[in-house]
Amino acid sequence: MTKALYTAQAHVAGGRNGRGRTSDGRLDLNLRQPKELGGDGAGANPEQLFAIGYAACFGTTLALVGQRGGRKADDAKIDSSVSLLPSDGGRFKLEVELQISLPSVTDEQAVELVAAAHQVCPYSNATRGNIDVALVVNGTQL
Repeated sequence: MTKALYTAQAHVAGGRNGRGRTSDGRLDLNLRQPKELGGDGAGANPEQLFAIGYAACFGTTLALVGQRGGRKADDAKIDSSVSLLPSDGGRFKLEVELQISLPSVTDEQAVELVAAAHQVCPYSNATRGNIDVALVVNGTQL
């Protein structure tokens, strides 16, 4: 087994209506069902946390891919949407859309960089083949 470069640790008690905190204490928050799912919406929910994590990771990966190719790509702004959808047999699934604005390069270069970053990003690799991920780059859907 390969040695991990980094391992995040968190503890959650109470599920979607509980409390979650990381082992280092930097993130400590109330978790609540969103109003759309019958909750009070008075806390964060897993889909929000996933949306932030994916966007942050993708942005960093995009900057690294750009740097490797001699292009500036560290000015990306990413709006991420994570949707919870009903599935067969009472199950649920996720769907993601990343809207990426990359103003420092041409639209053609932005599309190339985003496609390359999508092959490298750990979140993209974790979701590939499991959930639908739509990428929109400078207004163009890949």
